[in-house]
Amino acid sequence: MALNFRFAIVSDLHIALTHTIWDHPSRFHLVEVSIPAFESILEHLTQLDLDFLLIPGDLTQHGEPENHAWLQQRLAKLPFPAYVVPGNHDVPVLMADEQSIAFADFPYYYRKFGYENPQQPYYTTELLPGVRLIGLNSNTFNEQGQQIGRLDDQQFQWLEEVLAKVKDELVLVMVHHNVVEHLPDQLRHPMANRYMLENARELVQLLKRYNVNLVFTGHLHVQDVACSEGVYDITTGSLVSYPHPYRTLEYHRDNYGRQWLQILSHRVEAVPDFPNLQQLSKEWMGDRSFPFLIKLLTLPPLNLPIDQAKELAPSLRDFWATIADGDALLDFPQFPHKVRHYIQKYGAIANTGTPTLIDNNSTILLPR
Repeated sequence: MALNFRFAIVSDLHIALTHTIWDHPSRFHLVEVSIPAFESILEHLTQLDLDFLLIPGDLTQHGEPENHAWLQQRLAKLPFPAYVVPGNHDVPVLMADEQSIAFADFPYYYRKFGYENPQQPYYTTELLPGVRLIGLNSNTFNEQGQQIGRLDDQQFQWLEEVLAKVKDELVLVMVHHNVVEHLPDQLRHPMANRYMLENARELVQLLKRYNVNLVFTGHLHVQDVACSEGVYDITTGSLVSYPHPYRTLEYHRDNYGRQWLQILSHRVEAVPDFPNLQQLSKEWMGDRSFPFLIKLLTLPPLNLPIDQAKELAPSLRDFWATIADGDALLDFPQFPHKVRHYIQKYGAIANTGTPTLIDNNSTILLPR
């Protein structure tokens, strides 16, 4: 049976009312543009015939009650339904402190946006006839109270029970942490692994078993489309960091069962007080990139001496901005072969060695 719908994704909003902005000199995020940039996006989205909006986590700067309340009230005014899941910034502590809400409080703020049962930090809901959303919680706390990105056993069991009951529905999954690697060896890289779900491989296997092909994530702040064993992880960059992207997507299934997803990406070009947001934001990221680059070059797998890392880092000033932009093509022929080859791996290059530019605007053909 034919099925067609249109939706949007905006991720990692980091909403911060002006008086709540938590400033520190090395931050990559321009949280001061969060609200005007979000308003700019909503102005565009309300002109479209959208069926729903997905927001895959990090809704607020750092879990502040005022920022959660502002977003809750703003989403309630939209002409289309919105659905959210928590990011690590939304529930940074298990018990409430002077800055942030408690982990258990989150669903109560967003009862109209997926959490009909606020006593449970994950949910499933029918988006449209024949279309089901599963919103997962990827934030757990270990015995020391440290936050980690993982689905606990109880949630895994619930998820399998939900999937086993699905009959003749398209299932979309939304979760904050990445479930497919978007960076080279992301699961094991000492800098990148924290953006992956610890038990990502188990989740991919479960989704594969039940023929679930589409997962929408955030957290990494880059535009990227990655696939593992037929499971596509479409991660969307952050509202508050370069290139300030968002996506509109259209799903189509014809009467023969052929199905595809069309992805179109957009950028917030300007907001009040930031008339040239794209250029300023890229420079902002580059200005703060040196410590990040030194870590990248001196940690495994490169393990460069610090003096060599300091020599190479300035040439990589826009490295992360280029990756965040999506469809990156990276080559530094002046670098030593090992370093040049490693940096190339971060680009949009298929296993065949040819560019594969699918991160921003593309059509994904899905299995029947």
